[in-house]
Amino acid sequence: MCDSCGCPSPGTTSYSHDHDGHSHSHSHGHHHNATSGTRTVDVHASLFAANDALAKINRDHFEEMGAVALNLISSPGSGKTTLLEHTIEALKGEIRIGVIEGDIETERDADRIRAKGVPAIQLTTGGACHLDAAMIHRGFHQLQKEAGGDNIDLLFIENVGNLVCPATFDLGEHERVVLVSVPEGPDKPAKYPKAFTSSHTFLITKTDLLPYFDFPVAEATREALQLNHHLKVIDLCATKGGEGFESWLGYLRGLVAAMKAKRR
Repeated sequence: MCDSCGCPSPGTTSYSHDHDGHSHSHSHGHHHNATSGTRTVDVHASLFAANDALAKINRDHFEEMGAVALNLISSPGSGKTTLLEHTIEALKGEIRIGVIEGDIETERDADRIRAKGVPAIQLTTGGACHLDAAMIHRGFHQLQKEAGGDNIDLLFIENVGNLVCPATFDLGEHERVVLVSVPEGPDKPAKYPKAFTSSHTFLITKTDLLPYFDFPVAEATREALQLNHHLKVIDLCATKGGEGFESWLGYLRGLVAAMKAKRR
């Protein structure tokens, strides 16, 4: 079981912990056994320390390859895959894109991305509600093979649909993007603050549905910026383009240009 959230382990031993069927935690960050005098390291601290160390390795590797990595997090159905499909079409021939897809089961999202002519790797977690740095490490190496030796300028990581645990795990991304669709309602920043305090960009998606739902964009934007005043906020409709979608593309172009300038 995943010690951060209780979801099934994604298959790495670092996510499993059993201490006589239970554990006792103390505020000072470790466990004691009163009879034996032994000291057990807090598994949560060990878990996140190991993940963060591998995330740094991932980030260094992305930069060696000249790739900007974005981690997309949202609830299910916010439009992450649709956004990627239209982004790929808009940037075709301009920016080399690769995608790592995270889902509990099936390869459906990766198949949609491959149909756009872009290399994609599907990571199925088997029940775990988030990706971790170890999974991304393996997935990116496989993605490089799928790309046939071509460099990747922009790596999208589409995380498992969930606004809780994905906000906690650094994958080695350069920027994190949180999406909320109009049908979900404007209260997500207040309900899931970690997703917004840990992100760089906030996308309000499916804005073509604003006439049919009570979603005050200004209110959602204000609450998000109260949590994180550094957030870049873009409201857009991926399927119909428009000013918001062009702002999104400009944001991506800027990230890729900055990475290329850094490597000169």
